[in-house]
Amino acid sequence: MPGGMEERYSKAETLALRRKHIGPSCKVFFAKDPLKIVRAQGQYMFDETGEKYLDCINNVAHVGHSHPYVTKAATKQMELLNTNSRFLHDNLVQYAQRLTATLPEKLSVCYFVNSGSEANDLALRLARQYHGHQDVITLENAYHGHLTSLIDISPYKFNQLGKDSKKEFVHVAPSPDIYRGKYREDHPDPASAYAEEVKKIIEETQKNGRKIAAFIAESMQSCGGQVIPPVGYFQKVAEYVRAAGGVFIADEVQVGFGRVGKHFWAFQLQGEDFVPDIVTMGKPIGNGHPMSCVVTTREIAESFGASGLEYFNTFGGNPVSCAIGLAVLDVIEKEDLQGNATRVGNYLLELLAEQKKKHPLVGDIRGIGLFVGVDLVKDQQKRTPATAEALHLIYKLKEQKILLSADGPHRNVLKFKPPMCFTMENAKHVVEKIDVLLTEIEEATGMKTGNNISANAQCKRKTNEGGSQAESANESTSHMNGAACRQENGFYPEKCSVPSKRIIT
Repeated sequence: MPGGMEERYSKAETLALRRKHIGPSCKVFFAKDPLKIVRAQGQYMFDETGEKYLDCINNVAHVGHSHPYVTKAATKQMELLNTNSRFLHDNLVQYAQRLTATLPEKLSVCYFVNSGSEANDLALRLARQYHGHQDVITLENAYHGHLTSLIDISPYKFNQLGKDSKKEFVHVAPSPDIYRGKYREDHPDPASAYAEEVKKIIEETQKNGRKIAAFIAESMQSCGGQVIPPVGYFQKVAEYVRAAGGVFIADEVQVGFGRVGKHFWAFQLQGEDFVPDIVTMGKPIGNGHPMSCVVTTREIAESFGASGLEYFNTFGGNPVSCAIGLAVLDVIEKEDLQGNATRVGNYLLELLAEQKKKHPLVGDIRGIGLFVGVDLVKDQQKRTPATAEALHLIYKLKEQKILLSADGPHRNVLKFKPPMCFTMENAKHVVEKIDVLLTEIEEATGMKTGNNISANAQCKRKTNEGGSQAESANESTSHMNGAACRQENGFYPEKCSVPSKRIIT
């Protein structure tokens, strides 16, 4: 077997055993022909035959897959000691010191846990303990984790359970999306307009005798479609939420640790005058090792401690995890990965901007650093999501050994969040392949000749001609959740349906 590893089972055997022993709700990428990955290095992954794939989606392997410096730090500490944080150990305090040094001064107290979901669950506990309030404001299309407490505040998930799935203590504010949202790029002040929506929710909640514990948001929405909030939005929301006795939780699980390039944390894009009350982090923090953290203020931490309930996490902050965390911070600094995110990210955005000029399928390009979204549309004026086209493109890229995903409420946003060692050559290679595939799709669907009706127009589904934008969005969501179509011109040989169960990346 390539790479010096012995393959225990054939791909077919592995798949059969997975189907037998792993829960059916645990999905795989590329379900029609899933990949069996046996090793990875840098920004590349290798299957059991030795084929090399360019990884454009793995924000967990933040500094690169199997980074030797991180691996060495883990091995060295594991050979010496691994135990819980009830014993004193320098790794824990050194890492807490290094980590908080990257944050605004008032964010100085750490709780180490093992996953982004654990971090967000603990953040909710901290927020609710602080003033004894219970209600949470979240954003449309938000995803904050797989625990029950987090499914409750994740419309991305609970909307799949039916119209009555939202809990009484949860309040959903419009996503601050200036391309598809309520207030768009032509609005004079979208940040204030979206923040006013949160203020209205707070006022209505208070009229009903309820109290806000927290507003939670990803600093940039990932599963929600690579949405970057307008500058000033978080400041105004924080003002309203704090006045109501709540706290602001910034979820950096997907986007932290220098991914945006110019800043270490994505919430810092809002400006120096914005500081959240709680920050959660995960995925990239350990470069693939299961670790995460909640950082908050001394005041909130002391309030949590005043409950009299001890907080202990068996594996959180263990010496091995902290050694790995320190190594990741070292690599980010020594290899100037923030600088690389800026340089390569800017180049990627430039290349994609050229594609937008060239291709009617490209509706919007948005991003910063190595966090970029390409919003595919069937009609640039109506901004109709090109869901089937996005799925087709993802599978075609996989055939060309490039791993990319599509997400957002309509599953039509191509999602770039590669390892931070991604290069300009990688960016150029991917965009060249996307260019060719977009041309093929547009020619097959007639878009190049001014016909902006794509393959999805052939879908057998209820269509409300002349309906409102909201109705159009509902129709797209309905299609996404199970309606299947067959392309009449032969471009898609199989039924193209988009699964309702989404894979989180």
